[in-house]
Amino acid sequence: MTGDYWRLWTSSGLSNLADGVLKVALPLVAIEATRSPVLIAGLAVAFSLPWLLVALPAGAVVDRADRRVLMMTANLVRAVLVLAIAFGPTDIRLFSAIAFGIGVAEVLHDVAAQSVVPAVVPDEHLSRANGRLYAVELTANEFVGPPLAGFLVAASALAALAVPGGLWIAAVVALFLVRGTFRPERAQRASLRGEVAEGLAFLWRDRVLRAFSVVVGLFNFATSATYAILVLYAVGAMGLDDRGFGWLLAAVAGGSVVGSVVAERVERGLGRDRALVGSLAVAAPLIALPAATANPIAVGAGFFVSGAAIMVLNIVMVSLRQRRTPDRLRGRVTSGHRMVAWGSKPLGALAGGLVGELLGLPAVFLVMGLVAAAGIPVLVRALR
Repeated sequence: MTGDYWRLWTSSGLSNLADGVLKVALPLVAIEATRSPVLIAGLAVAFSLPWLLVALPAGAVVDRADRRVLMMTANLVRAVLVLAIAFGPTDIRLFSAIAFGIGVAEVLHDVAAQSVVPAVVPDEHLSRANGRLYAVELTANEFVGPPLAGFLVAASALAALAVPGGLWIAAVVALFLVRGTFRPERAQRASLRGEVAEGLAFLWRDRVLRAFSVVVGLFNFATSATYAILVLYAVGAMGLDDRGFGWLLAAVAGGSVVGSVVAERVERGLGRDRALVGSLAVAAPLIALPAATANPIAVGAGFFVSGAAIMVLNIVMVSLRQRRTPDRLRGRVTSGHRMVAWGSKPLGALAGGLVGELLGLPAVFLVMGLVAAAGIPVLVRALR
């Protein structure tokens, strides 16, 4: 791996640590103002709604601009917005509005980041590079970030909201040191609408990539629904405090780190298709585990295994999509995929709040386990 790859790796780790702290700290701060499942779930909706609303034009922008510059700009915007939360009034409506703005910047950053990796890594090393990148992203976002957020909230709400701003600024510095330009070549000029349509057409015609979008969309809908109400279930039924909730989420990250390390070997050992189907078949049913038990150790163990399996699935999927997509289309294909795959998150978060309000929190886990499992036959048919 080159020095530029490791600088990109460092920036991604810092950026994802900021994400991990904020997305746990903000709901923990917000429950001091409200215990409504719908309003708390609304924060998760606000964070993820931009994937549904702006992903497609963001992909076209990424394929027109220098992708590294876009990533730096997005991180600076997120730093400014989170500092506005830190020094502003404690108001759930303001939190939701700023969370939406942070989500828009995240869309641009993440679409550009996935398009940059093949420019700094040879094709034959993509699975290894993506594995290492996912390892640091998930270690920072879900293993270090959540417990750190718990400690910061316990110490001071201001610290919990200000620390992510500093981390995003540090990520900009690391990106600044990556050499070269990352503006893709464009064969011909077209309107923004025409370029979006070109990327969607490529994604739709490829049966495997199309199935990936559907499968990940179902899985993200399910996990977004459960995570949106998890803080209420953890504090109530499981009896966890702020730090305990952070460690519960860290179990997912711990498994994800293991999955990112072994993904390349799993793919080689089982073959690409069996690795994809097998990892989904392991991860999906475990979403329903909290419906059967509120024991923190059992739930944490299930989260660990699920995290490892879904990480194998993600790395194999992303590496294959990068290989199958021309560089000039990577931003648009990635954004089209994520509009479906990640655009389902706000819908899932909203569904989680509503199901929890109407049927109780355990019902959310049971229903969403079934939703995630519905992606298994979709994947099997596409890989035949």
